[in-house]
Amino acid sequence: MATDVVRSGGGTPPGPSLPRRVVDFYNGVIAELKRVTWPDLPQVRSATVAIIIFVLLLALLITALDAVLNGLLLRLLPSLFAK
Repeated sequence: MATDVVRSGGGTPPGPSLPRRVVDFYNGVIAELKRVTWPDLPQVRSATVAIIIFVLLLALLITALDAVLNGLLLRLLPSLFAK
């Protein structure tokens, strides 16, 4: 049997309404965005070039590892099943 919770007249009052909370959240976001230190164009270019170079080097490494492992497996796989 479930027990019913009886609410008395005391306690904490309800918080602000949903529209008020949404407006407060929006105002908080705008205030935080004004405090952000945004990078200038040379910083963005430098970071973009560094990321592109890193991704290309990583792709080259993965391609090389794939070729080496592919060659090893093709060479070793038949000998694993030989009697």
